[in-house]
Amino acid sequence: MTYSEQLKPWCIVRDIPNQENIVVTRFRRRDDAVAYLQVLKQSGRNIAFKILFK
Repeated sequence: MTYSEQLKPWCIVRDIPNQENIVVTRFRRRDDAVAYLQVLKQSGRNIAFKILFK
């Protein structure tokens, strides 16, 4: 894990069946990640996202 990734431990990942998760974006604070996840869900697409702490 790079130093830049250590500074932003909260990440939003896209769930892809039978594959690894794809990191969409990273955040320093959980609240920012939750707010961005809500925006993604309101976009109307049926894509599964989740928040992880790495």
